[in-house]
Amino acid sequence: MGVKEKDVQDALKAVKDPELNLDLVVLGLIYDIEVTECNVRVLMSLTSPMCPVAEQLVAEAEAAVSAVEGVTTCEVELTFDPPWTPERISPLIRSSLGL
Repeated sequence: MGVKEKDVQDALKAVKDPELNLDLVVLGLIYDIEVTECNVRVLMSLTSPMCPVAEQLVAEAEAAVSAVEGVTTCEVELTFDPPWTPERISPLIRSSLGL
């Protein structure tokens, strides 16, 4: 039984942006999750290319996914194409933030 994308997504919900105190999934920062048997590749963005905690967030995302049962390797890749915008946040959360 291989690793499920939902388990990876759930693990990524434990990683929070320290400034907004919302997780990577809710913020819409996770662009893609590829699971090939025991190997996981995550494509994510940041709220800003100048994010001061970029390395920390990538390391936390890697650690969270690596802790998922069955995951052998995990690669987290950053992209800014397309650039992240607040529209990627779920509408309910966005309205509660006043965005």
